[in-house]
Amino acid sequence: SVDKIDRWFPSSKTCSACGAVQDTMPLKVRTWVCGCGAVHDRDHNAAKNILAAGRAERLNACGVDVRPLSGMAVGDEAGSTPDAA
Repeated sequence: SVDKIDRWFPSSKTCSACGAVQDTMPLKVRTWVCGCGAVHDRDHNAAKNILAAGRAERLNACGVDVRPLSGMAVGDEAGSTPDAA
């Protein structure tokens, strides 16, 4: 199956080891070192991040806890019927 991620997801400049995002990264930069010490090839790092994002989205869509445990309104949460004036 194919999972979509946001077109502007910063896959190349997000560290696949710690999640830190670099502010800027020109296309001419092919390898870079994150502050955590991880050394990345730009394209390989992007592929890891895209795979992780797709897997995370699949878990969000099909996880066991998709539905809330209770359908009851709580506290100040709006109910389904208006209050009498």
